[in-house]
Amino acid sequence: MTRMTTRFAPSRWWRNPHLQTIWPLMVKPAALPLLRETFSLSDGDHLQLDWLNPEGDGPLYLLLHGLEGGSDSHYVRRMLHRLNQQGATAVVMHQRSCGGEMNALPRTYHSGETADLGQMLTQLTQRFPDRPILAIGYSLGGNVLCKYLGEQGDNSLIHRGVAVSPPLDLFACARRMEQGFSRVYQRHLLTRLRDKIHQKLAGPHAGAMPVGPGECKKLNTFYQFDHRVTAPLHGFDGADDYYRRASGKQFLKGVRRPLLVLHAADDPFMTQAVIPAPHELAHSVTLELCPYGGHVGFISGGPLWRPAFYLEPRAINFLNESL
Repeated sequence: MTRMTTRFAPSRWWRNPHLQTIWPLMVKPAALPLLRETFSLSDGDHLQLDWLNPEGDGPLYLLLHGLEGGSDSHYVRRMLHRLNQQGATAVVMHQRSCGGEMNALPRTYHSGETADLGQMLTQLTQRFPDRPILAIGYSLGGNVLCKYLGEQGDNSLIHRGVAVSPPLDLFACARRMEQGFSRVYQRHLLTRLRDKIHQKLAGPHAGAMPVGPGECKKLNTFYQFDHRVTAPLHGFDGADDYYRRASGKQFLKGVRRPLLVLHAADDPFMTQAVIPAPHELAHSVTLELCPYGGHVGFISGGPLWRPAFYLEPRAINFLNESL
């Protein structure tokens, strides 16, 4: 199912894609008290789970963050506040090396990592067999969510999902980040990614890293970083192979659970190549393509210091439709 939305019509002040992308960082809500759990993986590594209202009942809301994100990301905090208002139980799954704690192995995470998600979902289902799992994935986490749902089909342990601004064509997104003002976002994120590699180069796994400190400093585009670091660390034959196998768009046809894909046509991280055609979507997938919204923004209006967001109520309403 494909449709252009008329629901999201931001006021004229909020129609700049970079303002939509950057301003939510400036008005990030306060952190809520969360309970941290270390989740052990089958290969001896671990990742971090942060729980909101862990003793509650009803559905479990699973939040999957974007590149170098986590519980402190503005979009995660806003969603946690919304869910807290209804007394919901939510869990933020941090990718390996995220959440403020470095993981144990040389590898970290990538845009197509669904095995870790699958292990975590299996345990959640065993611990809470009668509670449906409703997932929201942002950016990289949205791509992971789309890929997981497409891979699993009817066997998905997620009952409903929302993917916000997912980079469904990773090659196109990597090239887009090399252009214009988007290079500012690329530089910021690459600085954080390179810092993690430098930490590993200074630790016990230095010999297993595919680059040395000098070369790592020279990786100035996502394509370069993914070709020299992400791909070899995670078993891909270069960046092109990684992008081809991990991009979420090709998996949307296999989705069998209700999934909302929320995109903005002016997203500075994306190009039109990420937008799936109608024939690429399963019947259970709703694509909501908004003319404005930036990257994980979707501010509808309001004053500068108290903007109103379309994203959170839209996502929660979709997830709760079957409840």
